[in-house]
Amino acid sequence: MVERRALPAPDPFSYTSQAGPPAYPGEERIRYFNLTHEWLAQALWYLIYRAGGFPGVVLFKALLLLGFCAVSGLLAARRSGSWIWGLAAAGATASVACWFRADRPALITFLLVAVFVWIIERDRNLWLLPVLSLVWANSHGGFFLGSVIAGAYAAAATIDRRLGRPGPEPRRLWLIALLCVAASGLNPSHFWVPQILAGYRRSYLTQTLIEWSQPHLWGPPYAFNVLLYAAAATLAAAWRRVRIVDWLLFVAFATASLLAFRNLPLTGFLAPILIASYFPWRLESRLSGRAASWAESAAALAAAIILLGGAAQDRFFQLRVAWWKFPAGAADFIEARGISGPLFNSYEFGGYLIWRLGPRHQVFIDGRALNESVFRDYQQIMGSARASRQTLARYRIGAIATNAIEATSGVVYPLVLALAEPSETDWQLVYEDPQALVFLRRPPPEVPVLSKTRVADHLEAECRLQVAKDPELSLCARTLGYLFLRAGEAERARRSFALYLAHLPAPDPQAESVYRTLLRAR
Repeated sequence: MVERRALPAPDPFSYTSQAGPPAYPGEERIRYFNLTHEWLAQALWYLIYRAGGFPGVVLFKALLLLGFCAVSGLLAARRSGSWIWGLAAAGATASVACWFRADRPALITFLLVAVFVWIIERDRNLWLLPVLSLVWANSHGGFFLGSVIAGAYAAAATIDRRLGRPGPEPRRLWLIALLCVAASGLNPSHFWVPQILAGYRRSYLTQTLIEWSQPHLWGPPYAFNVLLYAAAATLAAAWRRVRIVDWLLFVAFATASLLAFRNLPLTGFLAPILIASYFPWRLESRLSGRAASWAESAAALAAAIILLGGAAQDRFFQLRVAWWKFPAGAADFIEARGISGPLFNSYEFGGYLIWRLGPRHQVFIDGRALNESVFRDYQQIMGSARASRQTLARYRIGAIATNAIEATSGVVYPLVLALAEPSETDWQLVYEDPQALVFLRRPPPEVPVLSKTRVADHLEAECRLQVAKDPELSLCARTLGYLFLRAGEAERARRSFALYLAHLPAPDPQAESVYRTLLRAR
């Protein structure tokens, strides 16, 4: 976009983005929306990368998240009159925001949600809101939340006025809300965005993505459900003095969060502010004078200790890329060997391969989720050895670049197991490292063929790397343990179960029993 001064439509990076008929009415409009609606944010991210490299990208992301959490803390402190509540609210918001630290335009939506609430709460510089709506509408599809926030404050002001309560002038807020709506229509998809977002809810592709799934409400407590329930209980206990706008925003943000995991930061932002505003007792009533000053100092010191501790553990302040996630070696191999023709790749690798090889080499699929029917074909290829041959042939695929394990579930892709079979003679392994495998269909003589026994080595190496970098995602080791056990490879099974049990996310008596049996059989 920066180089050509044009939106990237039609898509120059995936040869399947326009393949096949629409899977449902309106899919063409959704494809166009997915290609164009974040153009301003994408151009901004690129310019930051060009100026500061990946450290610049990391810092920009950090500043967006910092601003989001800071506004929550400032509003909580302003409402409660206590910096202790402010620090607590910022930390509570961060406990949810840290799950959404990917470099994505959604971070702009989170920050602008906070900025909209901050500006209207202070009742100053309201003229900025329509301007921000214009920027927001060209940066991320969540821009309609700005109109929702402005409308909630306008509606609350109207109700307060009719009830004879003091408050801001409703007509001015309604004017601002209408200007926000008008400004937000100045984007490549204009006013079709609500219908497009409704189409997301009908999409099979969208329903398979974790970010569009509904969050867990029951079971073990975690940051989101604790904040949701605590805010609801606080509002219920203080219902007589709760502002109408707080009820409206809580219902709107909680509903959005309950509909999709990707919206949890909305509750993560608002809930701490509401808890600080309406908690049954004020901190100042329990602490006064020097005690209050000491408490605030202790809270600041605790925050500093957390930051320093995270830095000492190599978890915070890291201006680097998680290269271990990406198929850099496989991309080198594809370029060096001059591999051309249709390439099939795993969903996880699509974005990196576009950045690294595009548009010279186009990908089969990537995280932009552009084509519903192609996604179904992708699932067939990855999940069924028999169907994969037919579907790969239909797309005339000549090369496959993929990881072997789905990180979250720990599932080994059936396609990889099928290609590793000695009886599979059409496809040969030509490259392997802990990140990726490359298979070629009938490779030319100048490309060395590797033994398919290396696929088992790769499975272990990929899982070990994943667990070493992200210990919470250890299910791959459990999957490999049972896989190797069925294959009669007891030593590999023992190593896999040992890795899994060393990072056990929850008690697993069955795996522990199998591991003890394997130890006795050594």
